[in-house]
Amino acid sequence: MDVRTVGIVGAGQMGNGIAHVMSLAGYDVLLNDVSDEALKTAMTVIDRNLERQVSREKISADEKAAAMGRILTTPTLSELGRTDLVIEAATERETVKQAIFEDLLPHLQPHTILTSNTSSISITRLASRTDRPEKFMGFHFMNPVPVMQLVELIRGIATDSETFEACKAVVANLGKTAATAEDFPAFIVNRILMPMINEAVYTLYEGVGSVMSIDSSMKLGANHPMGPLELADFIGLDTCLAIMNVLHDGLADTKYRPCPLLTKYVEAGWLGRKTKRGFYDYRGDTPVPTR
Repeated sequence: MDVRTVGIVGAGQMGNGIAHVMSLAGYDVLLNDVSDEALKTAMTVIDRNLERQVSREKISADEKAAAMGRILTTPTLSELGRTDLVIEAATERETVKQAIFEDLLPHLQPHTILTSNTSSISITRLASRTDRPEKFMGFHFMNPVPVMQLVELIRGIATDSETFEACKAVVANLGKTAATAEDFPAFIVNRILMPMINEAVYTLYEGVGSVMSIDSSMKLGANHPMGPLELADFIGLDTCLAIMNVLHDGLADTKYRPCPLLTKYVEAGWLGRKTKRGFYDYRGDTPVPTR
């Protein structure tokens, strides 16, 4: 099928990034959030990020204006029912996602494809709670969406070929690369990345190295662009913990046990950059290790 209109649930960091790239690729976008303030903030962020691309001569001013003109916002979830493709980008909690799909289902067109930007939750299980498991997929963008080139496409057990090909074509139109992943906990990227981050937290927890020495070691010794603890702060420690719990519960292997220190930071509300404190304190001019 030919996707022309895209509905996005959630106007946070991932949702506004997805709206940005979709509109720039020529899709008409309807961005939804329960918060009017979140929608206003999202449009401001998208405008700023597009302007950055103009200043770097990645796009023209006319392309930016056209992209902004293709994005509409709404606090009413049911309005997304008229779109060809819905991408759910709400918080990484299965109960929240299920509730969104349940509220959306009565308003969908028969051909509408439902997808989730989940980074770890079972696509087959999410799909089974809808009326269209054959038209349901995982559509996992990397953060920050306008910069990162990869999109993981995850088929549930019932996903049909037409749905997969339609989503694959959308990824190609975005100028991004699709990686096909099987529907197992955390898929490909987070199945590999999160245990590395968790092991870095264990290395800190056991006193093997400090925050700075761990991050410096991986940047300079493994040529990583960002240290694992710095990256965890960027992703959000609550998200990292949620994914580790999905891996631990779904695969029943002790090697995926979340580090107690990661749990402690989340319990303290020190979730990384978004709360100004995580493994680093971001309240000053320069990030300072908190341990």
